[in-house]
Order: sequence, then C-alpha cells, then structure tokens
Amino acid sequence: MNQESSVENRELILPLAAAETQNQKSAARIPLYADEPKTLAELFIKAAEKHNRADALNFKTGGEWKRISSLEMIARIEHIALGLYALGLRKGDRIALLAANSPEWTLTDAGCQFAGVIDAPVYTTLAPNAVEYIIKDAGARVLFLENAESYERLKIILPKCPMLEKIVFFDSTAAKIENSMSLSELETTGAKLKEANPNLIKDLTGAIAPQDVATLIYTSGTTGEPKGVMLTHSNLVSNVLDAGAEHTFSPKDKPLSVLPFSHVFERTGMYLYIQNGMAVYYAESIERAADNLLEVKPTLFVAVPRIFEKAYARAKTKAAQLSPLKEQIFDWAIEVGKEYALRTEHGQPIPRLLAVKHSIADRVVFSKLREFFGGNLSFCISGGAALSEDISLIFTGAGIAIMQGYGLTETSPVVTTNTGMHSRLGTVGKPIRNVRVRIAEDGEIEVSGANVMLGYYNKPEATREAFTADGWFKTGDIGTLDADGFLKITDRKKELFKTSGGKYIAPSPIEQLIKASRFVSQVVLVGNERNFPAALVVPNFEQLENYAKIKNLDIKSPAEFCTHPRIIDLIERQIAELTQNLSQYEKVKRIALLENELTVEGGELTPTLKVKRRVVDEKYQAVIERIYAEK
Repeated sequence: MNQESSVENRELILPLAAAETQNQKSAARIPLYADEPKTLAELFIKAAEKHNRADALNFKTGGEWKRISSLEMIARIEHIALGLYALGLRKGDRIALLAANSPEWTLTDAGCQFAGVIDAPVYTTLAPNAVEYIIKDAGARVLFLENAESYERLKIILPKCPMLEKIVFFDSTAAKIENSMSLSELETTGAKLKEANPNLIKDLTGAIAPQDVATLIYTSGTTGEPKGVMLTHSNLVSNVLDAGAEHTFSPKDKPLSVLPFSHVFERTGMYLYIQNGMAVYYAESIERAADNLLEVKPTLFVAVPRIFEKAYARAKTKAAQLSPLKEQIFDWAIEVGKEYALRTEHGQPIPRLLAVKHSIADRVVFSKLREFFGGNLSFCISGGAALSEDISLIFTGAGIAIMQGYGLTETSPVVTTNTGMHSRLGTVGKPIRNVRVRIAEDGEIEVSGANVMLGYYNKPEATREAFTADGWFKTGDIGTLDADGFLKITDRKKELFKTSGGKYIAPSPIEQLIKASRFVSQVVLVGNERNFPAALVVPNFEQLENYAKIKNLDIKSPAEFCTHPRIIDLIERQIAELTQNLSQYEKVKRIALLENELTVEGGELTPTLKVKRRVVDEKYQAVIERIYAEK
C-alpha cells in the first residue's frame, strides 16, 4: 500500500457532466414537505433530531440484543467523518467498504456522507481479483474490512492497489498489520479532532451539495465487466422520499435488515428506515435470519424472491415429512389460499364456502407460515428479481402481503412499486412520485427522474450508451405498461435468446412457470442458437426424498436422483404440465438435473441471487452439449 497522500487524484472523472444531461434538466421534484433533507448527512441529522430514539440501531452480540440511540449514532458518525479527515481524506476522495451488515457498516457509510467522501461498497462474496478491480477502479485510499479473516482472503491482491494507504478493521481484535487501525481508533481520532475544532464537522457537512456523488456502486457484472454507478446525494435522498411516499411507514415499524448493504436495494432501505424513525434490527447473518425473525417479530421485511421461495419450500417440505395426510392438508390449504387471493385481486365476491375453507386453512396452515416471519408482519417488499405469480398468490392467500417493486442500481433503485392502495398481480406496480417510465419501440423500459444516476465512473462511452438522445435511462429490461399505468416486466433485453429457427425466447417467464413445481428448486433455460430450448434443473431433493419413499424407490444421494429415469421422467412431466400453454417453440424439449445448487459462492448467482447466465453457460457447457447431442 502506498503511504503517500494522493492529493492530486481527488477530483472525480465525470464521464457525463450533470448539467449536460437531459435527464438532470427534467429531474425537478415535487417536495414532500418544506424541510425535507437535500443530502444524506441532512437526512441522518434531521431524522435523529425528529425521532430521537433510544433504540435506533439494534444488533445481537454475545447472545443478547444491544442498541444504539439516535444521539450515539450521530456522535459516532461525526467521529468517523472527522477520523477520515484526520487521515487526510477530503471531499471527493474514495474509500472501499467490504463487510457484512452491521451497525458499523451503516455508521461508516454515514461517516463518509458527512465527510463528503465517496464510498464504494464491495460484496463480501466477491473473488479477490474482483475486489482488486473495484479498489483500483474507484481509486480507494482506505479499505474498511470486517476482520482479520477478510484480510487473509484479500492480502494477495492488496499490494497491487497502489493508491490504498490504510486499512480500517471493524473488529478491534483483528491482527495488527502495517498501515492499519481499528474503527474504534478512527473514532477516537475523530473525537479528539472535534474537541480541538468543534465547528469542523458543520463545515464538512455544509460543503456537500445535493449533486455531489455520494457512492460508487459496482454492478454485479451479469453481462460483462462491473461498472461503477455514480449515485449522488440527490439521487438517493429523492428515492427515499419518493418511494417512502407510496407506503404508510411510521416510527412504529420494525424492520429486520437481511439483504447485503453492498446492494443499493437494502442500503436505500436503511436510509428509508432512518428517515421514518424506525428501530432497525440487523440480522446476524442470512443463515440466522429465520431465528432472528422469530426474535424480532418485524412489521416490515424487505427481501428478494428467492427468500420467499425458500420459505415456502421449507414449509412444504416440513408438512411432507410429518405425514402424507399433513402434506395433503398443506396442499389443500395452499390452493384455497390462492383461490381466495385471486378473487380478492380481481375484486370478486368471496363465496361463503370459500370463506369457511379459508378460515380453516388459516388456522391449520397459514398461521404457521406467518409465525415463520415472526407473526407480526404488516407487509413485505420484494425486489431484485421477478417474483412469480404463484408465490405472490400463496403468500397473499396466507395473509402475508408482498409488495413487488422494480428498480436498478442506476435508479437508486426504486422505479415502480405496488402498494396497499394500488396493487396488481403480475406487475411491479406504478412509477413512484417524480419518476417517469416509458416503453421504447423495441419494448425496452426507459426511466427519467431525480433518482437516475449521474453515469458510470471512468466509462464515458458506457454512460452515453445508457441514455437515449433525449436523456432517458435505458434499463435493459423489456416490459409493458397497462392502461392504468402498472408496469409488467417480461425479460432482460440481453437475456433474450434466439433459436436456430429464428424464434426469440424470453427465459425468465418460462423459468417462473417451471419453479411452480414443488420438485424444482432452481431452473435455468438454455438454447441460444439451438434447435429448441432445454432446461438445467436443480431439484428440491427433500421433496424427491419423500416422493422416493412413497414410490418405494431405492435412491439415496443427489447424484442418484439426478440420473434415475423415474425422477427425470417426473420432472419432465411436471415441466410439460406447467408449460402446456406456451407456444410450441417455447416449450422445453430436454432437461438435465444438477446435483449442486447454484450459489453466490459458486459464481452462478449475483449477491442478490439473480442467475449469471453467462457463468452457468460456461460452467455447465459439457452438460449442455450432452443435452443437444442426445438423439
């Protein structure tokens, strides 16, 4: 790491001047109230003054829940900001932040926003070479790490990052290395500076303008090299205020934070929680989230579809393991719930018999599903990927409303959302306040508003390609707007593939249909430039084990399940039944069963659990070739 101060490289290289983009010219907002914050620093300060909670941030350590008050939160944020200043960082400098969700993550992020320092969050699951790319591309001068274990994983790439001057560990017990310090030491340094210069923190926060870049968030790279998305204070604050206006949030709400802060979805969610005076609870980890849900009993839960899919699959498997009768009762209840939800969705009257059935189903099945989420949920918010209509109906029928929305990193992220007042099955809702959506001639969704990014850092050509001639952001998603303004996503523009017969196929809707099978955990459609589409399927092995017992099949390992003719036939019949209404050219002709789940660690999924199709195609190339080689 270079110990020299890189003062000459403090100015951002803007690939697109803000004043020159049509999007920024048309980004005037309708204020929610006269004193709304203009920067993230103002958001934190005003929220703390207004709500002044004793339990603003809550975390578990040593088996006990601890809390941080609003006053303590602001004090620590100021100390971190001044600690960065003491290290020589000034407005426009960059740091990288790689750690799991924790109060320290939030405080460090906010400290950067108070100091005018731009942070670049890094997913903890990224490979070292990908971390190196972000540190170097961002020009990060300081790297915040969770613990010594994180350092050991990354130490091979750190000498290749010449601008990096200091490492700051959240864990005070982390092994001391050259040019490192703990976060507590950084805070102590900042506290001393505040004592010596009490007005400095106000000078720093006062120097921040709404159009200043707040963060560089690197896209997950599903379609190529990651790009640093430049989001300004105005982008993020406007999205917090305008997305929040669509829902009835209050200080009485209690969210459990599970998704990684490295993704803008959860991070903007955190700002929204703070703005609305909520008591935020940090899940200990994804693995411990189920236990934390029972402990915290949140009223609000933000998640990606995969979490809801797994919760349903777990409940289904548990019923099947109890007895065949319990499984039949579970299946009956789910169908009753779906019918009830569908009638409610369409504004149809509920027949008396259905109401009685739903009441019984609620007592014997749905109440237990609600208990999984703590039993106190007002509603859930789903984003990051498409939520299947089947899962939506199941949870709605069970009394757990899931408000599906749509957005991208480049839009800070929320573009549209369903709400308690305005919701439509199969859509991602209507555009939020001050955001406009239109559909291009080729079906691509285009967005304009104060939430749209400044551009891609150091990538002027990519920035120009991302906007239309009149300044609208091109999302890369294909969709439609109905007569009432509800947006429906049909697929990713770059994920459409063409068969050798010239037919274009959108894989996501077909995959959603197939995942309705209780025997399917994950599925990826393949077939670009092939005669027909095929599917790679990761089975739900717990469901298959129950099936094997019922059918007296002597199958034990996942590998045996994936090659057994009866199991392959079962999955093929399930897929055929679920996709019978598709056009002939869209129907899956062959399948291959995979014994290992697609994971973030394996590189097949993004940190928000979206499939990296290019990686899957490369990793399972031999399997795909075998599918198409079979006669």
